[in-house]
Amino acid sequence: MTEKDASSEKIISDAMADPSPAKSMGDPGITPLSPSHTQNDTDQVPSGPSFVVVVAIDFGTTSSGYAYAFAKEPECIHTMRRWEGGDPGVSNQKTPTTILLTPDRKFHSFGYAARDFYHDLDPSESKHWLYLEKFKMKLHTTAELSDQTGGEFDNSDVRWVITVPAIWKMPAKQFMREAAYKSGLVSRENPEQLIIALEPEAASIYCRKLRLHQMVDLGTQTTQNGFSPSDNVGSGMSQAKEHVRRNRQSRTFLVENVIGELWSELEEGDRYVVVDCGGGTVDLTVHQIRLPEGHLKELYKASGGPYGSIGIDYEFEKLLCKIFGQDFIDQFKIKRPAAWVDLMIAFESRKRAAAPDRTNPLNINLPFSFIDYYKKFRGHSVEHALRKSNVDFVKWSSQGMLRMNPDAMNSLFKPTIDHIIQHLTELFEKPEVSDIKFLFLVGGFAESPLLQQAVQNMLQGRSRIIIPHDVGLTILKGAVLFGLDPSVIKVRRSPLTYGVGVLNRFVEGKHPPEKLLVKDGTRWCTDVFDTFIAADQSVALGEMVKRSYTPAKPSQQVIVIHVYCSEKENASFISEPGVRKCGTLRLDVSGTESTAARREIQTLMQFGDTEIRAMAVDVSTGRTVKASIDFLSH
Repeated sequence: MTEKDASSEKIISDAMADPSPAKSMGDPGITPLSPSHTQNDTDQVPSGPSFVVVVAIDFGTTSSGYAYAFAKEPECIHTMRRWEGGDPGVSNQKTPTTILLTPDRKFHSFGYAARDFYHDLDPSESKHWLYLEKFKMKLHTTAELSDQTGGEFDNSDVRWVITVPAIWKMPAKQFMREAAYKSGLVSRENPEQLIIALEPEAASIYCRKLRLHQMVDLGTQTTQNGFSPSDNVGSGMSQAKEHVRRNRQSRTFLVENVIGELWSELEEGDRYVVVDCGGGTVDLTVHQIRLPEGHLKELYKASGGPYGSIGIDYEFEKLLCKIFGQDFIDQFKIKRPAAWVDLMIAFESRKRAAAPDRTNPLNINLPFSFIDYYKKFRGHSVEHALRKSNVDFVKWSSQGMLRMNPDAMNSLFKPTIDHIIQHLTELFEKPEVSDIKFLFLVGGFAESPLLQQAVQNMLQGRSRIIIPHDVGLTILKGAVLFGLDPSVIKVRRSPLTYGVGVLNRFVEGKHPPEKLLVKDGTRWCTDVFDTFIAADQSVALGEMVKRSYTPAKPSQQVIVIHVYCSEKENASFISEPGVRKCGTLRLDVSGTESTAARREIQTLMQFGDTEIRAMAVDVSTGRTVKASIDFLSH
């Protein structure tokens, strides 16, 4: 037997342990049919059930919200009603991602209601309650939909879309789906009712439909919509918003000098980058436009990092620790938790006032309980601590405030912005990321003039920088559009390498000696990773890899196929670091007979969506087993 013939003879390994997973498993194996039926098909993606309405939920690190649209009016996207409560100087288009649990750990309230109730609790009582903030959770409501339709609303009429960051690993995405099942949002019997959307993808889908009066263009020096981006970057956004507000009142848009939709300027093959700057993460995706339908092709797998705006909050906390001591700050957060929340709310308001050209100081109100508790804790005043600290750029105001000069505030932004710029720089050095026509800045953090200026300086005019007006709602609106047409993104990059564990005929000099397994007189190489699709490989929506196998033993009653994944593009063995089992296909063929000399078991894996599907079929009987790839159990 030649080496080529030997390498083509494979048995599905039933393996999963170190150093040789295959040797520790007892499941019967299967061999490939000869010739092996290996093919990549782009099947027609079924349209699936029709839904009356699409509801998208964005669980942000700092704030959460929802939006929806009816299928009969896809262009009319309804955003969430304004929440009761809010902070001075801070827009409340969304509600804080905060949840309050009673002392017996039962749900009490969410959002502003949770924060305000917790704030009003006596300090001695509040320590028994559980207050969680800046985390991602699930919000479920259909009440507003019933109001819109004038009658009761059936949940089966709703397609739900939940957004997740691009940098989330597969287990985290699956966790969101499991949470939706457990909450009763959707049932396991109707998984197609829920779509998991990547946040930068959703933003991209919305951005390609932007009209020029719905955005700020920082990448040109020409006047647009009544203001010039060469003016103060921070005031540009507010000028644009005010201009649009006035125009909406008079219903006279200045459209004669601009093109209707932004994508009217896009030509076949044009490329753009979406930078989603949120509270917890910054995600990047690179898309190419396909005309005339406006379908999208992913050019580089979505990437990012934990560089969201909460990094500025961490820097502020570090500054407080430097001035007042880590021990005091730790105790204050425990003993006066509501006052700590108040302090961070005050900081949030001033944080949004930071700008590159600001000259006057920013005053941050210190809660009275902070001043009082510090004196009891240290035996001297807050003012004394500021004088004794080596932090020259923070002073004490007689009105009971911390007075920060602009450079001090800007320095709190620097570590987070530096991370973002470094990631962007590395992205633009990739060969796939060349000739970028537009860069869209979206997400709440995108409103920061400091971040805007840093991105401008980094790009040096190579791409036009576009900021949608409602940057905080861009993902939500895009997620609704995605739910209405999930096929809009035609080509994605696979985030992982997927394959199955196999046994190959052992070849001396080619295979490691420790992988040798002798079975019924046959020498096998164990633990070989047989790749179905590689990480960062382009996959079309609905692309399906099909392979045919046959049981190693004719009497085999159960066929077991283990699916593995890895972040590495090239994995040789399933025992390598980073390779893990992520699914199992177990096909019961007991009580059946095959008319063919060798029973054909067809294995199929479908890619190109935000989630992976696998299936095995006994061709002679039509028996089928499906498996969603399970990243939580393994």
